[in-house]
Amino acid sequence: MAEQQYDVAVIGGGPGGYVAAIRASQLGMKVGLVERDRLGCICLNWGCVPLKALIRSAELFRTFKKSQEFGISHTGLTYDFSKIISRSRVIADRISMGVVYLMKKNNIDIISGTAKLIDRTSIDVIKDGKVTETIKSKSIILATGGRPRTIPGAAIDRKKIITSTEAMSLKEQPKSMIVVGGGAIGVEFAFFYNSFGTNVTIVEVLPSILPNEDRELTRILESSMGKSGITILTNTKVEGVKINGEVTVAVSGKDGNKDLKADLVLMAVGVQANIEDLGLEAVGLKTENGFVRVNEFCQTNIDGIYAVGDMSGPPLLAHVASHEGILAADHIAGKAKHGIDRLNIPSCTYCQPQISSIGLTEEAAAAKGFKIKVGRFPFRPSGKAMALGETEGMVKLIFDEKNGELLGAHIIGSEATELIAELGMAKALKTTWEELHNTMHAHPTLSEAVMEAAGQAFGAAINI
Repeated sequence: MAEQQYDVAVIGGGPGGYVAAIRASQLGMKVGLVERDRLGCICLNWGCVPLKALIRSAELFRTFKKSQEFGISHTGLTYDFSKIISRSRVIADRISMGVVYLMKKNNIDIISGTAKLIDRTSIDVIKDGKVTETIKSKSIILATGGRPRTIPGAAIDRKKIITSTEAMSLKEQPKSMIVVGGGAIGVEFAFFYNSFGTNVTIVEVLPSILPNEDRELTRILESSMGKSGITILTNTKVEGVKINGEVTVAVSGKDGNKDLKADLVLMAVGVQANIEDLGLEAVGLKTENGFVRVNEFCQTNIDGIYAVGDMSGPPLLAHVASHEGILAADHIAGKAKHGIDRLNIPSCTYCQPQISSIGLTEEAAAAKGFKIKVGRFPFRPSGKAMALGETEGMVKLIFDEKNGELLGAHIIGSEATELIAELGMAKALKTTWEELHNTMHAHPTLSEAVMEAAGQAFGAAINI
């Protein structure tokens, strides 16, 4: 059996792996990528992109329902659930084929199968339980991603107790759904199904449905979702799940014990890394809390082996995986100028109102000993927000009082996930409140709220 020789071998074709492969090829290295399924993996096929297509349908449906506010009337507004699902799948297929094209364009060898490390430079490729080939590589980038977790006593059967994969391709819309776990996945699916009339309950063991976000903003979101008819049970633990035609979820919380019943249960309690049967033990690669341990350049403890994306630990986000993939390829080529800054990672939740953030929350900044100034500007007085009919939400900025530097940014409202990019750049450049406030923002735009919030923190806002 002949051995293929590479400069870089990438294991996994998701947003971390395929991006790493392209970057390595751009840097003049011969690259092979091992993938057992479709290129793009969970994110492009069953996660980020197709879910946003579903959410767009929900947004449009909600807008049509209030079209009379805009002077537009209609009769007999309906939707076709199967077509909504179908559109999402078509987009996922198109994106996946785009990745295939990029692999060919960049002369990357695609090797179909499951990879297993044999030693620091050798990988067996396995199909149908047999080794079909062995490849050799000077450097290896692990990018095997993750999969949905569950909780004890709630085995996922993919029929009544489902994951995000099944929730994205149901043939029939459920009349009721219990979402176990908040976070972006749970909240986004709750928003989607609720928009089309499914009776949705979110059960979250922590005090907030978005535990990592600013508490002030999540209270606004919880209130908004409650007005939309979503039942939210925080500080509530799932004690057990039983299937008997419908699904019964036993929960305990501040109101005691009770049983919740629904057509389906969606497990959204997080992601675990795909690190089993990868041969990590054979090469002595260290893990911690179920993830591969890496440094700021995505290097593992084994020279020449890197790990990126979900398998290397939180935050488990596609854009983090892609950034790390590029960083790993650059480091292999000796071109990485700095490691990943984990305080400058944007977080986005694509419900309505959207939530986005970067950097420290108000609570975290205070806990770190900063004396802070907090600036807020609601979208309610924004001319653009009024024109859009989207006045819910605000921009909240956290500054170091001593030097005025931006420490954190938090947005809830329309297009929050787009607005956060300006603040990511600002934070990376250590921008001050004065620089943000004195940067001319076009009028009328939602981004004016950023300028006004910066000014409000130090008493210089105009329109509030």
